[in-house]
Amino acid sequence: MVDLSPELIVVSMFGLALIGILFGYPLAIVLGGVGMIVGLVTLGPVVFDLFMRRVFKFFSDYILLALPLFIFMGVMVEKSGAAERLYSGLYIWFGKLRGGLAVSTVLMGTILAACVGLIAASVTMIGLIGAPAMIKRGYDKKLVCGAICAGGSLGILIPPSVMLVVYGPNAAISVGKLFMAAFIPGLLLSALYSAYILIICWLKPQLAPPISKEEASVPFRQKMGIFLKGILPPIVLILAVLGTIFFGIASPTEAAAVGCVASVILAAAYRNLRWHVLKDAILQTMAVTAMIMLIGGGASMFTSVFLRMGGGEVVSNLILAAPGGKWGAFIVVMFIVFILGMFIDWLGIVFIMVPLVTPIGKALGFDTLWFAMMIIVNLQMSFMTPPFAYSLFYLKAIAKPEWGIETMHIIKGAIPFIILIMIGLGLCIAFPDIILWLPHLMIKF
Repeated sequence: MVDLSPELIVVSMFGLALIGILFGYPLAIVLGGVGMIVGLVTLGPVVFDLFMRRVFKFFSDYILLALPLFIFMGVMVEKSGAAERLYSGLYIWFGKLRGGLAVSTVLMGTILAACVGLIAASVTMIGLIGAPAMIKRGYDKKLVCGAICAGGSLGILIPPSVMLVVYGPNAAISVGKLFMAAFIPGLLLSALYSAYILIICWLKPQLAPPISKEEASVPFRQKMGIFLKGILPPIVLILAVLGTIFFGIASPTEAAAVGCVASVILAAAYRNLRWHVLKDAILQTMAVTAMIMLIGGGASMFTSVFLRMGGGEVVSNLILAAPGGKWGAFIVVMFIVFILGMFIDWLGIVFIMVPLVTPIGKALGFDTLWFAMMIIVNLQMSFMTPPFAYSLFYLKAIAKPEWGIETMHIIKGAIPFIILIMIGLGLCIAFPDIILWLPHLMIKF
């Protein structure tokens, strides 16, 4: 066995992990492999007992039962046809505004976020429906791409988000409280996105022409009927899940089961409940759940060795020693999360960084729930900041040649929305009740 200093452990483990990720190896293999190699070198065969206890604790966490349930719910909503009806309902009311279709795209992303919880599904649905409608009417391609990526990324923030289900056990925070804490920040970002689109389109009308008078001249009763048919089913699904959690009727895991049943009923109501749809939903659920659990198992191996060898204390001391007191340390944490988001999948950040920085937040005197939500909102930027920007990749993957969307359109379109997320973070710092009000109200119930 080799005796390595805690400082060398930090450098070697993070260095090896970064090299493995940059070479394109799967994150689960990289994290588990680095943990095993460094563990065998420093601790010897006893490391396997450490792995067994840590990984078993992760896999046996009750709250993770909600993970496949929420994933299944999201996939079923994606396949039910609810997105097309929802967009039609929003489109007919907002389309006559300059930038109205882009606002409709963001609003659709906001509503679907509370039904889907998966960024891949959200961006794909919004892109396939919203992009051709906006491009056909002469919308600026950068604005189209930005609205789709920003609106689709809300699917990983607004509950029931898979990220929140994974984050809770890693930070020892109630997933139900995280759900309530994330709701208003998600709506805040949606409002910022929509306000920006309306303002920029008012200043530069050529970016987003309104729909034709013929399309806008639909009788009020018909418009209301289309709107209600599109929005009511998702709202009922949202209330079925979040309402039961908020009023203490069900735990997140139980609410996830309710959401599964509701999503199947929704698909049946839209006459899309067929055997191949159900089969595809089950297979996708198994694939995504297996990926998350594999990464979680590998990350458990990594963090168990890292913390056992004193790496956590080194990181903690380094951050706490930052100039500027508690806020200086807070800025360092936010900056680290932002930079990591450019290179590592959010799962890796949550599994690796959250166990390290959560005690730091407590030591600095921050509310644990508020501190967690600041990291989660920060991670919204990771989906739009290259080189590893997943929402940009998903949009590029579904972009059809006739749309004429290039990679630079997507990157440039995302930049204003990244700045808006930073503004949202600033508002959450200035007004902590944006995060804490709803969870505190939930406690009263």
